[in-house]
Amino acid sequence: MFNVGIIGYGKIGKIRHKILSKIKYVNIISICEENLDKKNYDNIFFTNKASEVINNKLIDTIFISVPNYLNKKFTIDSLKKNKNVFCEKPPALNSLEMKEIIKVEKKSQGKLMYGFNHRVHKSVFCMKTLIDSKKFGKILWMRGRYGKSVNNDFFKSWRSKKKYAGGGILMDQGIHMLDLFLYLSGSFDIVKSSISNQYWKSEVEDNAFVILENSKTKVSASLHSTMTQWRHLFSLEIFLQNGYLVLNGLKTSSNSYGKEILTIVKNRSVAPSATWNKEIEKKYQTDNSFYEEIKYFLRAIKNDSPIESSNSKDALKIMELIDKIYKNT
Repeated sequence: MFNVGIIGYGKIGKIRHKILSKIKYVNIISICEENLDKKNYDNIFFTNKASEVINNKLIDTIFISVPNYLNKKFTIDSLKKNKNVFCEKPPALNSLEMKEIIKVEKKSQGKLMYGFNHRVHKSVFCMKTLIDSKKFGKILWMRGRYGKSVNNDFFKSWRSKKKYAGGGILMDQGIHMLDLFLYLSGSFDIVKSSISNQYWKSEVEDNAFVILENSKTKVSASLHSTMTQWRHLFSLEIFLQNGYLVLNGLKTSSNSYGKEILTIVKNRSVAPSATWNKEIEKKYQTDNSFYEEIKYFLRAIKNDSPIESSNSKDALKIMELIDKIYKNT
């Protein structure tokens, strides 16, 4: 039986709670939310102090879903108490903070995992399997677009403040696409970027244009992450030696990114071609990514096996890349 505490009860925290409450070997002990009056509800202790969750001796596993600037503090405090920790992205505000976390993790008896749920979407799992099989040859290049529409209400939230969020659309959405680039193809050592806030004129960027390259493999990737597209959009294209994989749309709880459709084409289309050659098209109508993450995390704790995916090494890699993007703009 896992005795669980949840710190942060916003949208994602509630999703985690909903899933955890349906797992028979999970016992939710306490939930922390800022400005929440203490009360008991269905045997769950509610508090507005994260320390009361972290210091609770009954709790062995903590899920963290809070504003970005608090991720490092609550993760470190939990690890020091030897708790198992699952923290939402971004893991920290920069790579230096991430290194501080890893230093504490090495001394802790707890396991640490991060919430990069895009990795376990069914379509991405299919892409990863095909790429690793080498049936399509090596990756030549990748292109990702991730955008959402925001209004003035966005700038009333902590996400619009650099000291709380660490950055704008790159930290909010672009980080997921960058993580998929790393997950599917490996690292990048050449970084070029343009970060701007021409429209909203705020503290954080509303657009991020990024070009990445691996100098050894020569794999290139481009990312455009934006909040001035006026609609939600997700698109990931991977072109290989002997075909291509195109994922358009992403199944989410809001259903605002359209249907999640993966097009798989082996061998190149005969030129000239003005339309997609949809050799295989797979549609994914359900999103179990949050559940799959939790299941993997709890299984690793139970079996005392290493966290192989979305671990602290992956987190450091993504934060080092983001640091370079902001620095090289």
